[in-house]
Formats: sequence, structure tokens, C-alpha cells
Amino acid sequence: MSSIHTPTAHSGEAAITTTTTMLAPRLKTIGAFMLRYSLVFFLVFFGVLKWTAAEAKGIEPMVSHSPFLSWLYPSFGVQGGSEVIGVVELLIASLIVVRRWSPRMSAIGSTAAIGMFLVTLSFIVTTPHVGESAGFLLKDLTLLGAALWTAGEAFDAGRPRA
Repeated sequence: MSSIHTPTAHSGEAAITTTTTMLAPRLKTIGAFMLRYSLVFFLVFFGVLKWTAAEAKGIEPMVSHSPFLSWLYPSFGVQGGSEVIGVVELLIASLIVVRRWSPRMSAIGSTAAIGMFLVTLSFIVTTPHVGESAGFLLKDLTLLGAALWTAGEAFDAGRPRA
């Protein structure tokens, strides 16, 4: 006599648990990769834009009213100040991208990104008549979250193991 296996609620739950157990680590790995390297992408993209006259003019109202960055224009001019910001963004991106080889350097870059995004988010309150720019600046809230996560992950990966 052969036995026939009939699916039970319990076997369905086991299949879901097995699928979830296998899927969760993959999703976390893919998500971590995308979070880190999309952060790098944004920093490179906007860092390179800082060399264009349109971008330099576009950030002028925010930078000129910033208690943290307004010193750039008297020191370097509008275009030069924009390019200094671009260099900082590219340097931060370069540090974050080396995570595989140097988690500590990546953690330093992510920490610098945290500071940078806090400064750019401050533009919402320091720029008079910020208007449409406020919506554009809100992306930095998500980028701040990415920088916080990448800093924590990289610091954790770079600490000595007992």
C-alpha cells in the first residue's frame, strides 16, 4: 500500500519559511550593494555637475546663505566655490567606493557624507524663499539615511574580530 502525501497547512508554512530564509539574505545583500553604490553614483553625478556654470549658479542662493559654506564665495568665487564642493563630493564618493578593500576608509567617507547631507538639508531653513529647491533637497534625507547605514556597516566590517 502506498501512502499519498497531502499538503497540509503546516507544509505550506514550511515552504514559505524556507523561501523566506533563502530570500532574505539575498535581498539584504542586493539592497546593501544598491544602497552603497547609488549613494556613490549620486555623489559622483552631482560632484561632476559642480563644474558647470548652470549648477554653480543654481546652488549660489543656498551656498551664499549657508552659515557653513558662505565663506567659499569670498575665497574662490561662485564657480570656484562650486568646484570645491564638487571636489569634496568626488572625494567622499571615492572613499565610500573602496569598502571592499578598506572598510575603515569607506566608513570615513560615509561619515563625511553624513556631515555633507546635514549641511545640504540645512539649506531648507537657511535659504530665504527656498521654494522649489526644498523638494529637490529632500532627496538628501534619503541619501543621509544611506550614508548612516553605509557608515555603520563599514565601521562594523572594519573593526577587529575577537
